Amino acid sequence: MVNFSKYKIYVAGGVGAVVGGLSIYFGIDTMYGIPTLKWDSNWDKRDPRSLIKPMKFISPEKENEYNEKLNKARSKAFRHIILIRHGQYNLLGKTDKERTLTPLGEEQALATGARLKELNFPYTSIIRSTMTRATQTAILIQKFLPDIPVKDCSLLEEGAPIVPEPPHSQWRPEYYVFRDGPRIEAAFRKYVHRAAPEQVNDSYDILVCHGNVIRYFICRALQIPANAWLRFSINHASITWLTISPSGKVSLKTYSDVGHMAPQYITTS
Repeated sequence: MVNFSKYKIYVAGGVGAVVGGLSIYFGIDTMYGIPTLKWDSNWDKRDPRSLIKPMKFISPEKENEYNEKLNKARSKAFRHIILIRHGQYNLLGKTDKERTLTPLGEEQALATGARLKELNFPYTSIIRSTMTRATQTAILIQKFLPDIPVKDCSLLEEGAPIVPEPPHSQWRPEYYVFRDGPRIEAAFRKYVHRAAPEQVNDSYDILVCHGNVIRYFICRALQIPANAWLRFSINHASITWLTISPSGKVSLKTYSDVGHMAPQYITTS
């Protein structure tokens, strides 16, 4: 009599081996069945090896010359990017000027300003979106950090960065993505990158902007598919902290942190 259970074991083992081999070949995590992506170390196009023209190593002197140029082009400092979402605002306003902070939104901004002061980092700059609610939030934060240089940047204004996946059932963003997407991507490229070679000390830049902008920045910086941005919820006046090392590695220290606020202050919309 044929022992079919024995053959079942062999077949199952063979299938498992094939699946395992294909998983390794195609870069699939066999435990969870999730495709894995390799980190792009030149994501910001500032890897020194991509900036210096390769040389034909004819002599040790030429090789030394190339290595010197490479070292000069390397980043030497960490960049800390602290992203602050504006406080709660008047959703009924028809124009940007009418979408001002609510009294609660003002309290949220003040609480975040106090927290930033308490952290006592050597802040380099405060860069604020030119939309009313972000500007008001930044002004309240500046009460606690009066000596930090302030800049305005319209690239940081709110918008639709990319069509989200899964799509939002009540939102049709194609036109807004066409209008806003390139601008928000330009903001990312301007502010999220490793330090320039001439920067010696670590920097701490505060960007006061908007929920969609911050969520998109996080996806781009961590090399998560950018269309996943709408899967993240984000609190008003929250602190999100990215660190970029000289090698270009990125870490998310905190996301949407409101631990410094009383529970009744915490809102998302």
